Amino acid sequence: MAKKSPERPDAKRCAIYTRKSTSQGLEQEFNSLDAQREACEGYAKAQGWSVLGEPYDDGGFTGANVDRPAFQRLLVDVDAKKIDVIVVYK
Repeated sequence: MAKKSPERPDAKRCAIYTRKSTSQGLEQEFNSLDAQREACEGYAKAQGWSVLGEPYDDGGFTGANVDRPAFQRLLVDVDAKKIDVIVVYK
């Protein structure tokens, strides 16, 4: 089982999922996935949740189906009870 935050042992374990349907701009140093993650981290921390370090980023994948590598890893980790909360942008 994933460790909880050392600052708050009772903090919920939070995963952040980001997605962008095109790969355009993802090569930039700071891209829209980074911006999504940053906004989600701010929200999660404001709730007192412990943000997991594992990135769940699907750049260049459509949201029309669930055939996305990071999304599938996220589902596996949810089934394994490694995650208490999932935060997404919008």
